[in-house]
Amino acid sequence: QVQLVESGGGLVQPGGSLRLSCAASISVLRINTMGWYRQAPGKERELVAVITSGAFTNYADSVKGRFTISRDNAKNTVYLQMNSLKAEDTGVYYCAARQIPNNYWGQGTQVTVSS
Repeated sequence: QVQLVESGGGLVQPGGSLRLSCAASISVLRINTMGWYRQAPGKERELVAVITSGAFTNYADSVKGRFTISRDNAKNTVYLQMNSLKAEDTGVYYCAARQIPNNYWGQGTQVTVSS
């Protein structure tokens, strides 16, 4: 069982930055893949970024060059640094962990980009 706790969401103006954190209840090195997903109102949940236990990263095309996923092994925490935020980045952001064969989700944190 893996528990995930997100933090760092909030209201930010277009062009601003936020950093999301996801604290895991076990060592992140024991988790095959961790990632961030988001869900905008009326839309399906979509992948934003992932990082594997080997530190390989991948991003949705819509966030490449603006978002960075990273991991602090000592703190068992994964981060999502979001820069140059746009209104279309608004949504609930969920942390996810895949420890084969199970998937785990955090409770979500709201990100609102608005002037």
